[in-house]
Amino acid sequence: MQWRALVLGLVLLRLGLHGVLWLVFGLGPSMGFYQRFPLSFGFHRLRGSDGPASLASGPAGRPGTPGGPSWLQPPVPAAAAAAASAGRRRAPRRPGPGVCGPAHWGYVLGGRDRGRDEYEKRYSGAFPPQLRAQMRDLARGMFVFGYDNYMAHAFPQDELNPIHCRGRGPDRGDPSNLNINDVLGNYSLTLVDALDTLAIMGNSSEFQKAVKLVINTVSFDKDSTVQVFEATIRVLGSLLSAHRIITDSKQPFGDMTIKDYDNELLHMAHDLAVRLLPAFENTKTGIPYPRVNLKTGVPPDSNNETCTAGAGSLLVEFGILSRLLGDSTFEWVARRAVKALWNLRSNDTGLLGNVVNIQTGHWVGKQSGLGAGLDSFYEYLLKSYILFGEKEDLEMFNAAYQSIQNYLRRGREACNEGEGDPPLYVNVNMFSGQLMNTWIDSLQAFFPGLQVLIGDVEDAICLHAFYYAIWKRYGALPERYNWQLQAPDVLFYPLRPELVESTYLLYQLFDEENPVHKSGTRYMFTTEGHIVSVDEHLRESPWKEFFSEEGGQDQVEKSVHRPKSHELKVINSSSNVSCFFQEWFACGGRENTTNHNFIQSFLVEYPWCTQMGKCEKSFRKRPFL
Repeated sequence: MQWRALVLGLVLLRLGLHGVLWLVFGLGPSMGFYQRFPLSFGFHRLRGSDGPASLASGPAGRPGTPGGPSWLQPPVPAAAAAAASAGRRRAPRRPGPGVCGPAHWGYVLGGRDRGRDEYEKRYSGAFPPQLRAQMRDLARGMFVFGYDNYMAHAFPQDELNPIHCRGRGPDRGDPSNLNINDVLGNYSLTLVDALDTLAIMGNSSEFQKAVKLVINTVSFDKDSTVQVFEATIRVLGSLLSAHRIITDSKQPFGDMTIKDYDNELLHMAHDLAVRLLPAFENTKTGIPYPRVNLKTGVPPDSNNETCTAGAGSLLVEFGILSRLLGDSTFEWVARRAVKALWNLRSNDTGLLGNVVNIQTGHWVGKQSGLGAGLDSFYEYLLKSYILFGEKEDLEMFNAAYQSIQNYLRRGREACNEGEGDPPLYVNVNMFSGQLMNTWIDSLQAFFPGLQVLIGDVEDAICLHAFYYAIWKRYGALPERYNWQLQAPDVLFYPLRPELVESTYLLYQLFDEENPVHKSGTRYMFTTEGHIVSVDEHLRESPWKEFFSEEGGQDQVEKSVHRPKSHELKVINSSSNVSCFFQEWFACGGRENTTNHNFIQSFLVEYPWCTQMGKCEKSFRKRPFL
């Protein structure tokens, strides 16, 4: 018995020692010290016009600081103080083109004496046409494999469970299983989500078949409680993207037109968006509830807390829908949510938190970073401006980007020059700017792509190299990576597309042979990867005054076009939505038995059915935040 007790004691001692070491190394700078874990990022430094490249030293060979990596060090105090006294603004790191302004290749790709030709010479040979075709066919084969197996073993359910090779939908037995129920709404999600991918790959016959299948079989009249954000980016975004592809006169992906197509996908998108609108009701801030039941509206026990990205990343899809329909309601509620969040930012740092109470406006999560909870908020500010040309979107993005540079960016000024570590964006407290932890998550890999769109290409290449080095080491991006320990904190990889999109956008800078690049039409990805064309038509806003605080009732009456009842074809609508259409457009005199009276919260004109079956017109005014 004594030897067993001795062995048990040694095991417990070892476990205790491991626990102490984990606390010392894992909880960040407040309790730990820095140990160098070698990881070579393989950054290349260009010398002169065509000089040799040399590997910049990784953490094991850098000058470093006594307190650990330079990422642990706060921004220069004097600069931070000057930034605060100057109204949260700091001088840009280097002179150059303004954010979103026309950038000169010679500057943004190398600065100083380097130009586009040198970068093309360095990078074009790394992806020759033969390898490009091989990788393209491999990607197509992977998609076809997944799509065909979904159609064979899972349709019409939402997705394929690959382990059991059968379909999967909402978890009706466990409503608290949000990982499943937030996304799967019992509306053939994978089929809908794949529509524009079929078109981009040039498979016109399967695309046309899938579109007809969606029109004939998919309904949103479901007793499903879904996350507003997930339903918007996955389903609404895909329907709008496929509709635009079908109706595009240029047809850049081949002939994707469909005979007798009568805008059914657009009407389905309208139907879904109407069902999401109750999330914007009865919220004191204008920030929507995170979840909504597609039949009954917001559940009585709904959570009042939502993440900034979830509530503030609806503007692209809602805005496209509004401009295609000529109906401002959807864009207006999305803009109201964005402005409400924006007005809650810190007065000292200009940063936002990651979780907010939609009734009180109180920040529940005070972490500010570029990953989960905030990522697509910044992404959609810029992409909304690119699509719609609204100056306010650009102004908000520029201010947000400046705050990000002031408080989140750590490391040396240049990628491969100077003391310390290469640049990295960390997680800080939104009010103080102080470091909160020493990890980043895989969602942050979207940021280099966003920097490409604004012309900050040198930083984009440098930050992309950091994520690519992690990818090379593990074969995937860990969901969470601890940059102090240089090891994963969360080991799984849910096939996120952010790094792929950033890689694609950087590749687009040097690729002149891509058919999309040569088509004369510019395209942009939504946060879920659905493709939309950047069309001047989307910049035509007949309700521009409607979004200003000065916009009044008379301006709305003059500027907002309401579709006539015969212009709207309702597809797969529930009784609630049918009644809504009657109330809003035609009011056929039927008794209004629904409590789905969400439209009265907004500054819009609508005819509504009273219980007596009479048509009236009424205004409800709620100030734009």
